[in-house]
Amino acid sequence: QVQLVESGGGSVQAGGSLRLSCAASGLTYSESCMGWFRHAPGKEREGVTIINGIRSTTYRDSVKGRFTVSIDNAKNTLFLQMNSLKPEDTAMYYCAAGFRTLGACYFRASAFRYWGLGTQVTVSS
Repeated sequence: QVQLVESGGGSVQAGGSLRLSCAASGLTYSESCMGWFRHAPGKEREGVTIINGIRSTTYRDSVKGRFTVSIDNAKNTLFLQMNSLKPEDTAMYYCAAGFRTLGACYFRASAFRYWGLGTQVTVSS
């Protein structure tokens, strides 16, 4: 059974950094689609970044150059390094896992089957 547990959220001022972690069990990263999504009050859930296997990554435009996704296979952990945080990054962040479709990962929530409970990120101005 796949389990995802996020950690690392918190409150920071604009311009600060946070590193989110997602400890996973029951899956093999190199064979999976992994992703980070976020959901802010009054807004729709949106994709932040996805990683196909352990190398191929996709980011939403608003976080490019500021956020970096990575995987530590030895620790079975997915990370999201978030730098230069902005108030509009405030949201609950979720780790997600899914299966590839013909080798591809799709940047939408419906393509991910497993979800963590989330970790809150709050950025103040």
